[in-house]
Amino acid sequence: MRKLDRLLAAASVATLLGALNMIAAPSAVAQDAALVAEGKKIAFNRRKGNCLACHMMGDGDLPGNIGPPLIAMQARFPDKAALRAQIYDPRTKNPRTIMPPFGPHAIISDSDIDKITEYVWTL
Repeated sequence: MRKLDRLLAAASVATLLGALNMIAAPSAVAQDAALVAEGKKIAFNRRKGNCLACHMMGDGDLPGNIGPPLIAMQARFPDKAALRAQIYDPRTKNPRTIMPPFGPHAIISDSDIDKITEYVWTL
């Protein structure tokens, strides 16, 4: 009987944890969606990211064609940290790039780079 009681207790705990995950998940999803939306605003803002000046991306109007189109980003950058590093300082991978080093030159704050990364990674 003790073994059965332990199994029932373990099943109860697993059920409770599953229910708690379902409650917490929507707030995490909402938070991620908010970061993505903020990142899109910054990326499209001519005074901040201005990514559209050089890249075709998402539903942006009048995109540039100097840089590569920002599509299939999760396939190109499976590690989100590598994408962030590319946005932060593209000279690391290509010293002759014309993409601005947004982080080292303080063009965009670290927080804004994080938000842009969240958005671009969804493309």
